[in-house]
Amino acid sequence: MKTPDSGCGTWAVNQKLSDIFLQLRISERSGRGVPKIIDTYGKDVFDFRENSIAVNIPFNWINKLGDNVGNKVGNKKLLNPRRKQILEEIRNNPNVTQAQLSIIIGIGLTAIENNIRFLKENRYIERVGSNKTGYWKIKE
Repeated sequence: MKTPDSGCGTWAVNQKLSDIFLQLRISERSGRGVPKIIDTYGKDVFDFRENSIAVNIPFNWINKLGDNVGNKVGNKKLLNPRRKQILEEIRNNPNVTQAQLSIIIGIGLTAIENNIRFLKENRYIERVGSNKTGYWKIKE
């Protein structure tokens, strides 16, 4: 683990607490926490203040159903706002292409491809037919 003096990387502010979390297996020392949070919940969960950073991660009750598109309980992973937007665009137009999604959402084609792969692997959507003449089917 790097130290604050090194000028880079991550470090524990409270080393004893960090060690306890590590032993309880509720944290890891890989430095992947912030990217995982952004990937799952988006950047809006961070509130940068003058002397601190607040992180507000939404908590969804297991028995609360149908709140948002993609917030499903079970084997499916929660969707970040971008994936929810892609899913909503597919719901509105099952014939939409990845190139069209790139323009509509305003992100690169590679980012669309990666998000589509995630949605397919986690059984949110499937492609029916060929890439050229097929359509997207949302799996509820």
